[in-house]
Amino acid sequence: MLAVVLLVLGRLVILQIVQASELKAKGIERRTSDQSLRPERGTIFDAQGNVLAQSIPVREIYADPKTLSDLISNKKFASTKEEVAKELGNILGISTQDLLNKLNKNLSWISLAHQVEISKADEIMALKIPGVGFNDEKKRVYPMGKFAASALGIVNQDGHGVEGIESYYDKVLFGKPGFQSQEQDTSARSILDALHHSDPSSPGNSVTLTLDSTIQYFIEQQLDTIENATKANSVTILAMDPMTGRILGMGSRPTFDPTDYSKATPEARRNLSIGMSYEPGSTFKIVTGSAALEEGAVHPNDTFPDPGYLRIPPRLITNWDSDQKPHGYPTFTQGMQLSSNVVLAQVGMKLGKESFYTYLKAFGFGSKTGIDISGEESGLLVPQDKARDIDLATMSFGQANSVTPIQLLSAISAVANGGTLYRPYIVDKITTPDGQLVQQQKPTPVRQVISKETASQMTNILEQVVSGGTGHLAQIPGIRVAGKTGTAQKVDPKTGEYSTTDFIASFTAYAPAENPKIAVLVTIDTPKSAEGHQGGTLGGPPAKAIIEGALQYYGLPVANNTQSTVTISPSDSAVRPSPKPVIPERSPVGGEVIIPDLTGMTMRQVGETLAKSELHFNFTGSGLVNQQSPQAGKVVTKGTTIEIKFSSLTP
Repeated sequence: MLAVVLLVLGRLVILQIVQASELKAKGIERRTSDQSLRPERGTIFDAQGNVLAQSIPVREIYADPKTLSDLISNKKFASTKEEVAKELGNILGISTQDLLNKLNKNLSWISLAHQVEISKADEIMALKIPGVGFNDEKKRVYPMGKFAASALGIVNQDGHGVEGIESYYDKVLFGKPGFQSQEQDTSARSILDALHHSDPSSPGNSVTLTLDSTIQYFIEQQLDTIENATKANSVTILAMDPMTGRILGMGSRPTFDPTDYSKATPEARRNLSIGMSYEPGSTFKIVTGSAALEEGAVHPNDTFPDPGYLRIPPRLITNWDSDQKPHGYPTFTQGMQLSSNVVLAQVGMKLGKESFYTYLKAFGFGSKTGIDISGEESGLLVPQDKARDIDLATMSFGQANSVTPIQLLSAISAVANGGTLYRPYIVDKITTPDGQLVQQQKPTPVRQVISKETASQMTNILEQVVSGGTGHLAQIPGIRVAGKTGTAQKVDPKTGEYSTTDFIASFTAYAPAENPKIAVLVTIDTPKSAEGHQGGTLGGPPAKAIIEGALQYYGLPVANNTQSTVTISPSDSAVRPSPKPVIPERSPVGGEVIIPDLTGMTMRQVGETLAKSELHFNFTGSGLVNQQSPQAGKVVTKGTTIEIKFSSLTP
């Protein structure tokens, strides 16, 4: 007996003294479970500081089916599983049967729903259903809905970006995960609390885009208008600062709501500005013409025979208006004005295959531009060693090769800015959660493609396309606009031949031609419109509206000999109205702001003023503000949209 007592005492000494710290740690480990803490994802702002994407707190609802079953079986909980499933389903908006299937599983833990609003989670907790609890989560929301959706992209259930800017900058936005330990009994509280705070998550950095909500709003308006009017398969509009490569706006139809992306098809989520490969048609003549001018293969006043057709075996090349009239002997400039395929095919042949491919690659075709959004395609060039004379001829007026809108507008911007190809980019800067600058993007020149002299020559030609050619619907009084129309036949997938009914209509323009502030490309895939399928007819007016709105927003004055949109009679003694002091209806609380008085402001001033208050606006008309709703002094939540009417002044 003494030996047994000594053995027991010895064992107790080993357990309680020698191995005490080790066993205590194991005990804590068994009583706790580690949970990964997802970091708060950084915010995405537009160029004005408006929030385009942010993360808000939500909850995951979970259950312990085994515990619930035991309590129901032992009559320690009055409700049945069917009743529990029905109560939960009414709050969560999930079918009773789906929840019942989960509650009937022989598990100690199962997730019932993710990203549940906190108010709904609180309702569930108030039911005091045993075994039902919650974990904190974050939900990615997009306060402006479908606005620039394909550019922004989406975030999956794990909190990672998988498309668009969200994907490309995922490492920047995601942050550093942490972990916490959760007790399974209440002993060792202080130790666990210390462990819980030992490795918190760190929020991600934020990004500010070059994309401007005012210009993006113009684009969204025109996308809707074109989609409704043409019933096209898709519509794409892209806007860029041609002097730097900054993306000012991009969008497409069909579109989707990134907050609820599960309801959208992959095609609706696709960013067509960077992921659509198509034969561009006559907008590509800008590239062919610039290369030929640079090489001295043609001059603006060189003439070309154009009877309406050109035979290059095995095809007969015709013009879009060959059934109406021959062009005779137009100059190269006139050929661009008329958008003559016959003239540009001859220009391409004079340039030669080797030189043509040199400029194709110099302008960036056949490779990705490197824009900082996920999903970019590279387009497709006919292999140089397999290109025949007919291929060279058709490539010269925008068929055979496929390009992306971002490639084409980048190339056209090189002509607009004096010959330099820039890498396009959409993120202006990266900042920490408290606003400290981490990285500032700068314009990145890729190469000088053509000389300033050639760029100036081509710009003058493109001005004439708008002032007296196929692009006349894009004229803006007092502003020199350079542009080009495009109408490309699509290949019929059934026959492999060019379709006689399906086309891609497009239009591109930049202004002011002498010092461009904005370049725009409108692309309409398979329009079904009573107005036909011509790029100038369908794409010219939307491009004009966007450019005109942007120049007004920039505060750019029109020419001296052009009447201002803000007119006051010389005999009128009225003074331009100005904002008045605001008396708020009440003091704002958290997340609220007072609407300022916008009377008499220009569009640019409105954008700057509302951006400071984190407010958005829709507008009609042009000139100065004369109406706004809600009225000045009202207290609203941040992100509210103000309806504004601009008009000219009247005595």
